[in-house]
Amino acid sequence: MNEPIALDDALASFDALWSPRIVTRVNDYDVRVAKVQGEHVWHVHDDTDEFFLVLDGELSIGLREPDGERTVVLTKGAVFTVPRGTFHKPSAPHGARILMFEPTGTLTVGDRHDEVPAHVDATTGHILG
Repeated sequence: MNEPIALDDALASFDALWSPRIVTRVNDYDVRVAKVQGEHVWHVHDDTDEFFLVLDGELSIGLREPDGERTVVLTKGAVFTVPRGTFHKPSAPHGARILMFEPTGTLTVGDRHDEVPAHVDATTGHILG
């Protein structure tokens, strides 16, 4: 990971949905890219925020907050951080390519989650290769 990485090339190197690839590390954080389509799973990261950047397409994130549920919609170039301790559910009906920034070892389905569907990869990220 000591050479420049073109994100388009990184994303072209795999087809799996909801299965992030680690493109680099910054201190104790992974920078991950993923292709997503359909729905993820309601989950929560108890001890860390989760940063999303939409590289292409549109990503919706359902949030369960003290005042109720709401959905934020991110289009290409938009960023959003889900605060630690907030149940959330990403979805992309028409597909999206995203970048996430989170501590190394963070599980994609969080610390607590609903039943994980077969199309969601419960992983701490795969090495790009």
